[in-house]
Amino acid sequence: MSTTIQSIHCPNCGKAAERHYLNSQQLTRTQCSSCDYLMIVCQRTGKVIEAYAPGFASVFAS
Repeated sequence: MSTTIQSIHCPNCGKAAERHYLNSQQLTRTQCSSCDYLMIVCQRTGKVIEAYAPGFASVFAS
């Protein structure tokens, strides 16, 4: 399994976070342990597979 981990700033809170490139699964996972941010994106299509960002209102909330 080919995985590359990159240290980044969290797009939600700005603190230290990690971006995992899961090449064998064609996924990119961005996660922050400070604010519990999570974003999983398909590398091939760019579509969001799963996302959780505390503090942001859901676009699809009713």
